[in-house]
Amino acid sequence: MIAAPPRTSVRRVAVASCIGTTIEFYDFFIYGTAAALVFPKVFFPALGSTAGTVASFATFAVAFIARPVGAMLFGHYGDRIGRKKTLISTLLLMGISTLLIGLLPSASTIGVAAPLILVLLRFGQGFAVGGEWAGATLLTAEYAPPGKRGLYAMFPQLGPAIAFILSSSTFLITGAVLGDSNETFLNWGWRVPFLFSIVLVGIGLYMRLAIEETPVFRANQAQRALDGPDAAPRTLPFLDAWRYQRKEILLSAGALATLFAFFYLGTAFLTSYGTKTLGFSRPFVLMVGIASAVVFGIAIIVSALYSDRIGRRKVIMASCVAALVWALALFPILDTGSPVAFVLGMFGTLAIFGIAYGPCGALLPEMFQTQYRYTGAGLGYNLAGVLGGAIPPLIAAPLASTYGSFAIGLMLAGLSVLSFFCTKALVETKDHAL
Repeated sequence: MIAAPPRTSVRRVAVASCIGTTIEFYDFFIYGTAAALVFPKVFFPALGSTAGTVASFATFAVAFIARPVGAMLFGHYGDRIGRKKTLISTLLLMGISTLLIGLLPSASTIGVAAPLILVLLRFGQGFAVGGEWAGATLLTAEYAPPGKRGLYAMFPQLGPAIAFILSSSTFLITGAVLGDSNETFLNWGWRVPFLFSIVLVGIGLYMRLAIEETPVFRANQAQRALDGPDAAPRTLPFLDAWRYQRKEILLSAGALATLFAFFYLGTAFLTSYGTKTLGFSRPFVLMVGIASAVVFGIAIIVSALYSDRIGRRKVIMASCVAALVWALALFPILDTGSPVAFVLGMFGTLAIFGIAYGPCGALLPEMFQTQYRYTGAGLGYNLAGVLGGAIPPLIAAPLASTYGSFAIGLMLAGLSVLSFFCTKALVETKDHAL
């Protein structure tokens, strides 16, 4: 039997996980903001406005392709050598990739090499996030006392909300200091948030080095040592997860696909849509993003707490129903061109994202066995990222230009239906022992 860790230990892990995911997603989000505001002109100037935006968001989507690969590699080591050591590696990889993006010369300086290197560094970001999320949620879920996994697994889930506030604020402050000069911002101002991230990485490393490995993982390793090397031959965690819980991996990927689609829509696409299509100023769009992230964070807290009471499935299914309705209403509301409508669009999109995001920090770790939990949870989560986060960025702009913005809503509505039925097919996990 595993002794319950002291409450101070659980709280320290919760705070460390929240800070870690905040830093990882800050790095991830500033790329999305830059992809919307500056990368088409800095790295794809020869393609023109529309094609440059599509190319920029294609590099944004590269990270979602990299995430399942990162989930497999870091999941392997997270299940073999421990959650803590692996999370230190993901943080370092993310920090180095982000710093190098901030130092990368523009296409006007080094030509076609600039976008090629950008894609490589974006792959590094996605690779790191692919290993980050599962490890951070496992830290809190495996430390949490029974009946409170939704509460404690909420803390790493808050990281993206805080990160979105930080990333939007950094770009807003940079623009204010530079006097909102487009030329200065395009030349070097956009680099400041990327370079600043190295400070946050230092803070995150300090926090992660101060925590211990989870008691669940330590107990599993101790049991393996007692059983001896021949008691249960070890295979690759990826192969075990796919062999024994393939259904859970695929269903969780479908269940969370809408979550990722709304994540992309509410953070990157609406930033671009607000400035380029609706003609709002960059400071206004960034301030709306900051306020929306507060709504996002509140939705995460409320939904995570409710998931401990009524179950993870019911909360996520409710978010899918809300997403279906909202997907069809969003662009008719936005296309009125009203600032109030844009605020409402951002708030609604990120609130629905938050409702789905709160419970999944506990749901996925509860679905998989300890010996391949890191790998299984990471695979399900990041395959959802491919379906909901990689495909919409590639087709949203062409859909809008060919069929109108309502076509994006239809695409999102289709994903919402898929996620609803995949969630319905899952088994409720809130009372599962880890």
